[in-house]
Amino acid sequence: MGFGILKINEDFRTESEIMGWIPAPLAMHILVVDDEDELTSPLAQVLRREGYQVEVSQDGGQGFALAQSQAYQLLILDWMLPGVSGLEICQGLRNQGKSTPVLFLTAKDTLDDRVQGLDAGADDYLVKPFEMRELLARVRALLRRSLPVLTESGSSLLQVSELSLEEQHQLARRHNRTIPLSDKETQLLAYLMRHSEQLLSHIQILNALWGETNPPHSNVLAAQIRLLRRKIEGPGEVPLIHTVYGKGYWFGVRPLESGSP
Repeated sequence: MGFGILKINEDFRTESEIMGWIPAPLAMHILVVDDEDELTSPLAQVLRREGYQVEVSQDGGQGFALAQSQAYQLLILDWMLPGVSGLEICQGLRNQGKSTPVLFLTAKDTLDDRVQGLDAGADDYLVKPFEMRELLARVRALLRRSLPVLTESGSSLLQVSELSLEEQHQLARRHNRTIPLSDKETQLLAYLMRHSEQLLSHIQILNALWGETNPPHSNVLAAQIRLLRRKIEGPGEVPLIHTVYGKGYWFGVRPLESGSP
């Protein structure tokens, strides 16, 4: 497809430039998968000007691998891609239990196409050509779900799937259960939730919780993981803490269950 996909001219200014620069919250990571360089280059440039961290892939297979192995707050996918289509990427991630927001960019503009994209698990759908300001507004709307939620008391609330955590009060909640946690259990769960859908090595977790100068033996971490599992994973509930043998732990919902440490 030719350019005209993005309507940008010399007078275009982002919302941040109009209102005064405001950094994107929490250094949000965005993956753009599209094989048209005339789209990806200016799009990535504008998103970076908004303060987002942007990675670009022009191959469907590579993009799918990145989306599986890295933690992004938003995926912007073209429908038609070499190797693996954007639709297949979206379906594959949803089948793996990944809930990363997906925005489709495509020239497919029939009602059936839009329904198919949304049924595949996409969160939003933008037809080419489009106005950049509309895309940025949709990006901001989708990223709001990645921001910490505040409780009525003003404390931050971490949320992964149906599990929530109030660090300040050392309380987790899952379904109808309220789960009191110790100080170390709260620190461990908060670290895992902030790095959900990432492979965390034993060393990473030990250093984060106990510091690099005098970390305990890895058996201490295994014991903490075991105690935390017993509290947050009740009978019949989907496992959230997964052991990746020889490497570390992965936190989140996925179809393949791991054994205990």
